[in-house]
Amino acid sequence: MSQATLALLLRLSGASAEAPSRDGAVALLRREEPSVHQAHAYAALDGSGVYVYGWLRRGDEFSVGAVESLRSSLTASLGAAFTLDRLELQRAFDGASAGAPAPCFYAVETDPAEGSEEEMFRWYDVEHMPGLAAVPGCVRALRLINRDGGPRSHACYALTDAGVTSTPAWLAVRETAWSSRVRPNFRNTRRTMFRAL
Repeated sequence: MSQATLALLLRLSGASAEAPSRDGAVALLRREEPSVHQAHAYAALDGSGVYVYGWLRRGDEFSVGAVESLRSSLTASLGAAFTLDRLELQRAFDGASAGAPAPCFYAVETDPAEGSEEEMFRWYDVEHMPGLAAVPGCVRALRLINRDGGPRSHACYALTDAGVTSTPAWLAVRETAWSSRVRPNFRNTRRTMFRAL
């Protein structure tokens, strides 16, 4: 059985979000880690930072030791205002607008309350992510697990426009009975709208 697809998530905040030019964040991650074969950078619309996703090829493993080594290398360029974690892809859904340009990217990071993880992930896979992926304007939806830091659950959506998350179709998916049972179990939640760099 092949290993899951991994991504490295480099979160830049404060001064380090500007240290390499924002557009240079992808080049920095690729230079420091040659096993990254595809990378994308996003700047938070609220100005809180930059997320860079560096995707490894399916089956490539990236050990805890390799993460520590990469963190040390990045510290020389970025200083201390960054985090680096391994994300493991759990599910991917093509959206209703698959193939369209996706200049916006929405990420929801959360920790499940104790004892609620299994139901939360089942809700994401069975109802929530397929429902949001079916909304016009959603290009792709991904569910990942943070293997190193937190929050543990990392759901993200490539969108044609930031306003997609305010449409009646999107809001209807958020307001189901199952959503109402699961959402109170979210802890340490971050919801961030980004623009692609």
